Amino acid sequence: MKRLGHKRSIFTAVILACLGLPTTSAAQASSFQLEIEGGPVWQSRNDVEIPNDGTATRFSLSDVVGHGPWPAGRVYVTWRLSESQAVRLLYAPLSVTVTGSLRGPADFAGASYASGTPVDATYKFNSYRVSYLWRFHSTDESSAWIGITAKIRDASIGLSQGSVRSKKDDLGFVPLLHVEASRAIGTRWDLAFDADALAGGPGRAVDASLKVGYDLGEHWSLRTGYRTVEGGADVESVYNFAWLHYGVLSIVWRR
Repeated sequence: MKRLGHKRSIFTAVILACLGLPTTSAAQASSFQLEIEGGPVWQSRNDVEIPNDGTATRFSLSDVVGHGPWPAGRVYVTWRLSESQAVRLLYAPLSVTVTGSLRGPADFAGASYASGTPVDATYKFNSYRVSYLWRFHSTDESSAWIGITAKIRDASIGLSQGSVRSKKDDLGFVPLLHVEASRAIGTRWDLAFDADALAGGPGRAVDASLKVGYDLGEHWSLRTGYRTVEGGADVESVYNFAWLHYGVLSIVWRR
C-alpha cells in the first residue's frame, strides 16, 4: 500500500505540473484522433503462482523468459462528442514466448516442471478498453479530463517442457478510473500525462504514460515518452503481479 500511495503522489504531481507549466499557445481540439504507439517493453517483475492455494510453486517468470526488451504496440481511437465529452477505444496486445529454464523445480497449473531443462514460457496480456471522458478543466494553454474505463483483460500464462504442458487463461472485466492532462509548451510542443488505474480488494492495475509531443502540422503530430504498466491479482485461482516498462514513440492523426 505504501508503494501504491507513492505512485498516486507521483501521478498527482505530474498532473499539477501539466496544468502549471508556463506556455504561449495550445494545440487545437479535434473531433477524431487516431494514435498508433510502438516501442520496446521490459519487465522488472513477473511473479506467478497458479493455483494460489498452497499446492503450486511461486516463481519469477522474468527469471525464465528474461527482462526483455520485446516489441510492443497499441492503438487509440478517440471521438469528441462535444467540447467536454469524449469516448476513447484502446487495443493493446502483448504476447511473449521465450525458451528458458527454471531456477528450481516448480508445480504450475497442475503439472510439474524440472529445473535445468529447457522450458518454453508464454506470457500474454492483451487489453481492450473503452473510456468515457469528461473535461473538467480547459484554458487556451491546458486541459484536464477525468472518466471511467471498461477494460477486458485477455491474459494467459503457460509452460511447456517436453511432453508436459499446462497453462492458465484469464478472461475478465476490470473497471478503471481514467485521468489525463496536457499542457502546450510554445507553439508546437506539449506535455501530456495519461493514466487508467484502480486498486482495491485482491488486486490492482496501473497503466500510465508521460509523453512529449511535437505538432507537425494541422493533422499530424509525434509523441515520445515513457509508459509503465503494473498490477495483478491475488486470488485463490491465480497469483500474478507484473511490472512492465515501455519506451514509446507514437504518431497521431486528427481531424
